[in-house]
Amino acid sequence: MDNRTQLLTDNIEKVIVGKHQTVTLAVCALLAEGHILIEDVPGVGKTRLAAVLAKSVNGEFSRIQLTPDVMPSDITGFTMIDRDGNSSYCKGAAFCNFLLADEINRASPKSQSSLLEVMEERQISIDGVTHTLPRPFMTIATQNPVETYGTYHLPEAQMDRFLMKLSMGYPTVEDELSILARSEREITEKTVDAVLTAEDICDMQDKVRNGVTVSENVRKYIIAICAATRSTDLIRLGVSPRGTIALFRTAKAAAYINGRDFVTPDDVKAVAVPVLAHRLILSPKGKAQFASQEEAMAALAGKVLVPSV
Repeated sequence: MDNRTQLLTDNIEKVIVGKHQTVTLAVCALLAEGHILIEDVPGVGKTRLAAVLAKSVNGEFSRIQLTPDVMPSDITGFTMIDRDGNSSYCKGAAFCNFLLADEINRASPKSQSSLLEVMEERQISIDGVTHTLPRPFMTIATQNPVETYGTYHLPEAQMDRFLMKLSMGYPTVEDELSILARSEREITEKTVDAVLTAEDICDMQDKVRNGVTVSENVRKYIIAICAATRSTDLIRLGVSPRGTIALFRTAKAAAYINGRDFVTPDDVKAVAVPVLAHRLILSPKGKAQFASQEEAMAALAGKVLVPSV
């Protein structure tokens, strides 16, 4: 394992207690150059995870609290004309290394759609001019699934831009005791220091992209998992080729975190549900059989024959 990934994980876990798998998946998404949607009930640490991940890297962090009155220009920026008639670009919240889009489903559809180009192309086009975002760039969005008043459901096209959808979950009794102890010592994202630079992250991302190999059998295994979502009456909308690419990239990042330069089927299985589940739309039959998209995805992936590598 690259000790930098361990250093980053350990630093995040100074604040986030008892969520090692979620923290590891968040780091995995970062190394795969993807974006994260964290969906869970209020108060379980969604925003704190995003903030401490960004704080652990010496990059530019920007947070925007999304509400119905937030305008697209607040996110992307705008062109300003001065008194002499010269135009200049005023940067929006998205012009950074880590963008925390808090309560994304409270933003209007117009503001939500302003993130589509930002997340997919990593650029901002305004008045015919394209502004390239810095590397690394990651959007970490949060949303609360238990409220619908004053919220706007994210469309499928927007959901597909997220590499992963994660959930925090409630802590155990032991973890909650540790949380209380850390709150007394005021250990928060504000008290942790950066342990890596933006250059470190870019270097690791390049090694994941170019240095981790995937055999033909494992590639076919990835495709078979995605194809399984398109050939069943339990799923109304299956995984697109974008989802296949996302699983491919994330499996390479998982292998890198595990200290290998090649991907195994176990790497694919470990990330398949968080990478693919949010891209599905269950049919009425699927909703009757499964309690969630995650449960359906796990069941479908479990039926795919695992290659011998």
